[in-house]
Parts: sequence; structure tokens; C-alpha cells
Amino acid sequence: MKVEFTTEPFDLEEAPAHALAAREVIETAGLDAVDVGPFGNTAEGAAERVLASVDALLRRSLEAGATRISLQVNVLGDDGEGAG
Repeated sequence: MKVEFTTEPFDLEEAPAHALAAREVIETAGLDAVDVGPFGNTAEGAAERVLASVDALLRRSLEAGATRISLQVNVLGDDGEGAG
């Protein structure tokens, strides 16, 4: 599975607490191909790890002050592309 997400509100001066919380969840979840950035984040991994990470990401980001979380979860095929 692949998850892509952003948290808001944005702060161009420094990363807000909710963004740092979300990144910590993803970076410590044991997922593959983690890519974090200022305007979007992605990670891939086994379905159970991704789903558990999404749960933790939502909870911790909201607790840290996020007012909006946008995410997309894709099921990947064996070749890394979306399953048909």
C-alpha cells in the first residue's frame, strides 16, 4: 500500500507541531520508501503497517493541532503500481 498525506494549517516559516507529529509517526513505523517534504509526504509498506500508521497519523496530528488532514491510500500491485 501507499499513503500520501498533508496536514494543515501550513506554516512556511517552520514546520508546525502537527506536521512534525505526522512525520514522526511515518518515519518510525517501519515503512518502505518514506519521503517527507514541506507540501506532501508519502510512504509505502505492507497493508497492516500502512493502516496502523494512518490511524496513528490521524490521531497524533489532530492532537497536535491539525485542522485538516488530506490523505490518499492506494493498493499497489506486485510491480508497485495501483492494482487494477
